[in-house]
Amino acid sequence: MAFATTNQSKDVNFWNKILWSDETKINRFGSDGIQWVWRCPGDEYNEKCMVPTVKHGGGSVLLWGCMSSAGVGELHFIDGIMDSNMYCHILKEKMLPSLHALGRGAIFQQDNDPKHTLKFTTEFLTKHKVKKLDWPSMSPDLNPIEHLWGVLKRKVEQHRPKSINALKEVILEEWRKIDASVCLELVHSMPRRIDAVLRNKGGHTKY
Repeated sequence: MAFATTNQSKDVNFWNKILWSDETKINRFGSDGIQWVWRCPGDEYNEKCMVPTVKHGGGSVLLWGCMSSAGVGELHFIDGIMDSNMYCHILKEKMLPSLHALGRGAIFQQDNDPKHTLKFTTEFLTKHKVKKLDWPSMSPDLNPIEHLWGVLKRKVEQHRPKSINALKEVILEEWRKIDASVCLELVHSMPRRIDAVLRNKGGHTKY
C-alpha cells in the first residue's frame, strides 16, 4: 500500500525510465506444476497434447534478465549458486549497459532478495551512481517482467529442446525475438497495477 500510495500519481513517462529486472528458472519440459492445453474431444492422448516423461529429469536453467519500455535488455545464465559477488558481476556486465541505454535519469528496479540488499551489492550500486526504485517485498504482481517471463517460457516450450545447451540457445533466440511493443504494453500497465493494489488495500490483484 505504501508503494502504491507513493506512486499512484506517476504516469507512463515515469515508468518508461525504469529498468526492470528479475531471476527465473526455465525447464526443458515446461512448468513444474500442472499444465493445461486446449484440445478437441478424443484428443487427450494425442502427442501434441502430452508432456514428455524424462527418467532422470529434463533439467533446467536459471537466468537473470532485464527489460524496459524500449524492449528487452541483457540476459545472463546463472551457473551455480548466485551470491553477492556473482550478482555484482551480472550488474556490471549486463545491467549497467542496459541501464545506460535508457539514457539520463534511468532508474533500476530489483526485488528485495537478500543478495540484492547486502552491503557489497549496495556499495557497488552507490559506486556506479545507480538510482534505485524503492521496491516492496513479496510483490511479483507489481513487476511487469514477471509477465515477460511467461511470454518467453511459452515460446521456449514450443521448441522442446533436446539438451540444456539447446535450451539455452532457444532461450536466447526467443528473447531476442520479443518485440519491443510487448515490453511497452507491460510497462504501461503499471498505473493499472498500482490502481488494483489500492483498490484491494494492498492485497493480491489479478496481475
